Amino acid sequence: MGIGPSSASRPDVDMVDAGEDAGGLPAPVIQQIDETYQALSSLRKKRKPPADYVAPAQVKTFTAKHTIPSLHASSPSGINSVALSKVNPNQFLTGGNDKIVQLYDRGTDKVLATLKGHTKKVNHVALREREGEPTLLLSGSADKLAKIWAHDTASGEYIPKTTIRTHKGDISGVAVHPTSTFLALSSADKTWSLHDLTNFEPIFRSSEAEDSFSAMSIHPDGTLIGLGTPTSTIQIFDVRTGAVAASLTPDNTTPFTVNTLSFSENGYHLLAPDSTSSVAIWDLRKPKIAHSISLGDSFKINKVLYDHSAQLLGVTGNEGVRIYAHKSWEELARFEEGGEVVDLAYGEQGREIWGISGRDVRIWGLPA
Repeated sequence: MGIGPSSASRPDVDMVDAGEDAGGLPAPVIQQIDETYQALSSLRKKRKPPADYVAPAQVKTFTAKHTIPSLHASSPSGINSVALSKVNPNQFLTGGNDKIVQLYDRGTDKVLATLKGHTKKVNHVALREREGEPTLLLSGSADKLAKIWAHDTASGEYIPKTTIRTHKGDISGVAVHPTSTFLALSSADKTWSLHDLTNFEPIFRSSEAEDSFSAMSIHPDGTLIGLGTPTSTIQIFDVRTGAVAASLTPDNTTPFTVNTLSFSENGYHLLAPDSTSSVAIWDLRKPKIAHSISLGDSFKINKVLYDHSAQLLGVTGNEGVRIYAHKSWEELARFEEGGEVVDLAYGEQGREIWGISGRDVRIWGLPA
């Protein structure tokens, strides 16, 4: 029996009562999540890459295409997170050790917005782009805060909308729910939370788990949330009830921190480290590890990420970027010229791979 949302569509009473802020999901929120789940899960088996989507064989030909250097401040230097715009493919969002969130346009080589307010390094950034609504820029920081800025059509600038003070520990995950109306956060304070992106009000905060949360990924159908821990375990919760749907721990492993994880777009697999230098592909239908890829003892993982087609899986670390083909597990590409790479993103139609190296954004793609 595979991992899936529980049949219950009401909050778990113990979960609601146990947490200081836990209050369960309101019925309209559950309805939105259920409707999104039904719409997206019904298409899962039919999902195929678009005709012009990059093929794994083409990734073998990828070469260095462009470097955008010296972003953010030089002290303290370093970018921690990147998010690409789907509406404007040249635009991307970054968060740095300098406490700043930046929106940049690759086409014009200009900073479009420099957003301040965090008092410690920015760990994660995300974009919420929804037709007919202002673009939202989202960030989570080691200062325990998440911030939201919205695009103002009149001025063309991004203005602060809210600061989320729900958590008591570093923000370890920031993600827009597939409904596009909710924001999910995870924290080192052992809780995760949901927030409304229409009125910027809090919706739900879980009760404290046994372990702090060190990474987060939302299942593409929107009913499950995966959370990494410092004790080698991945906890998967039903978003609607707050109940644990599964607990995944690799066998015979030295304890390590699960600092990154990624659900495949078709929802069948979960990519996550099963040690500090190897990655596992969990088959959620079993559930068990379908395959493990060793990266070499000296490789230390920073980020794992499936592409939108679920044909490719990427890994970044202290020795650069590696891209593998899903199912055959063939190594398709290896990019080492930038040194350590801390974050990864796939460009439009998978035809580019973006990596964060120090203060630089590096882009690899098809040769000219």
